[in-house]
Amino acid sequence: MAVHIPPVDGHPNRIPFEGILTTVDTPSDRAPSGARGHRVVLTREAAEQALPSLLGMAVDYRPAWDGHDNRCKIGILTEATLSGNNLLVRGYLYARDFPDVAKAIEVHAQNVLGMSYEIADAKVQDMRAPIWRLTKVTFTGAAILLRAKAAYGSTRFRMTESRPSALTTRFSA
Repeated sequence: MAVHIPPVDGHPNRIPFEGILTTVDTPSDRAPSGARGHRVVLTREAAEQALPSLLGMAVDYRPAWDGHDNRCKIGILTEATLSGNNLLVRGYLYARDFPDVAKAIEVHAQNVLGMSYEIADAKVQDMRAPIWRLTKVTFTGAAILLRAKAAYGSTRFRMTESRPSALTTRFSA
């Protein structure tokens, strides 16, 4: 699922990126923000139904790469799909507007950066369960952060040189 953005060769403010935003049907490694200390499972059904809500949402970061800051938006999500249990995303960073951030990502992204989703209107199957099972969500954005700080340590983030026609899993473990 994608929003079509016409290509502009050499656009200085569109640097493509891709990432593994999260995994579905898998308990998080840590409790995400807002989950009151509970680890969570985003069900495949909830993720599939919410995919359209990801398109056009912003990507944010915090200068220490340790969490979310939805007021520090540095890019946009343009594609989202499920591949196996991975929710893959693609989009653009505003590299001309945030050259220091783009440079920091370019230097460090391959080995340490991951992603995290931002949601609203979440429905939890059983609020008393030790691991919350999310059965409905609306995606409101995403963050780039250190994998060590992400709820899912298996997430990935990287800038890309080109924009392939199909979103595929090309991340190595």
